[in-house]
Amino acid sequence: MKSKPNNSISRRNFVKRSTLATTGLLSTTLPVGAMAHVNAEKKLKIALVGCGGRGTGAIVQALKADENTELVAMADAFQDRVEKSLQAVQEHFDGEKKINVKPKHQFSGFDAYKKAIDLADVVILTTPPGFRPYHFEYAINNGKHVFMEKPVATDPVGVRKVLEVARMAKQKKLNVVVGLQRHYQQKYLDLYEKVKAGKIGRITGGQVYWNSRGVWVRERQPGQTEMEYQMRNWYYFNWLCGDHILEQHIHNIDVANWFIGGYPTQAQGMGGRQVRNGKDHGEIFDHHFVEFTYDTGAIISSQCRHQTGCMRRVDENIQGTEGSMLTQKGTLSDLDGNEIYKYKKDVLNEPNPYQVEHDQLFASIRNGGVIADAENGAISTLTAIMGRMATYSGKVITWDQALNSDLQIMPAEVDWSSNPPTLPDSNGLYPIPTPGITEF
Repeated sequence: MKSKPNNSISRRNFVKRSTLATTGLLSTTLPVGAMAHVNAEKKLKIALVGCGGRGTGAIVQALKADENTELVAMADAFQDRVEKSLQAVQEHFDGEKKINVKPKHQFSGFDAYKKAIDLADVVILTTPPGFRPYHFEYAINNGKHVFMEKPVATDPVGVRKVLEVARMAKQKKLNVVVGLQRHYQQKYLDLYEKVKAGKIGRITGGQVYWNSRGVWVRERQPGQTEMEYQMRNWYYFNWLCGDHILEQHIHNIDVANWFIGGYPTQAQGMGGRQVRNGKDHGEIFDHHFVEFTYDTGAIISSQCRHQTGCMRRVDENIQGTEGSMLTQKGTLSDLDGNEIYKYKKDVLNEPNPYQVEHDQLFASIRNGGVIADAENGAISTLTAIMGRMATYSGKVITWDQALNSDLQIMPAEVDWSSNPPTLPDSNGLYPIPTPGITEF
């Protein structure tokens, strides 16, 4: 869809108004939340919204992060997922008094998140990412600290909502951690400081990768409505997932933005469905290749692939005027390829970044600090969406065009009786983006 010229946000103004430069996107004045500072004696009540594998892992990490916490509520679209997750968490803690989820506080349905969030001090948001803007907004409006998984939206409209709510969170002094855990991983932090200090000179380019075999497929079951089928198979539908360039590859794209210190001015690329192209694979591509161009002149080549029997690689390389960096190896080299630095991982003492992000969240809540990850999460989300817009359309997509687009693939409201935004044809096949024809 076309951008809105009368309500646009220019890239120049966005830079000035973003935390990459100064402050937040919006300027609304809001009161400081009651949860801004919490003493050590207060038991922090936690709610989990989104009870899949990632949510179950995240709640275990959250409960380990602070001794004086308890899980009091759980919510998911599906009751069976709530029950399965609760059982796994109970087994993990085996008798420890950290699990206090009464049957009446095990919620299911599309509005379940509100009921769970209302009961908590801290909320864990791990549903399919299309729901994230709405769940985040409700949590912040109600004064809750938040851990939310990446990405934080599946379309530009959702990104703008997250940017607005991020501003509210900072004004309320609420902590928000986003699951881009490389920002909490010692190797990346170490390499970032070296690159920031100029060890490889000015960044001129790089390559980022998420090439893997792909993810699960859940077969359609007899009697399932189309809505239930897509919700169970959320990874293959853009309104819920945003395609794997967003859902997974955002990690590597985020690293590029982080090390360069900004976000791209434009993107162009290509992609398609080569092997993952059946009825069970929804509407997403199985490969993307994007060139992201930054205003510094740096160009990042981005590739992600879900295909078996092919090169597997999840990694980032960065080149500068005086050398290069390989994150996987944890090395810096000069222009002749000579290694000038290597990160020495202490296997026994290296903290798990998935745990560290929760440790720091709860420590910040206790000591009155404010972690504000939401804006960076939104910026990296939009960068990946911008790449998807480029591969789907076959066109050059600018940052301003992506940021101001009125593209909204996630409905504002859904229920079990409604149809999803995309539907199969008479043969059970879903409409597939076609470069040169698809606008975005």
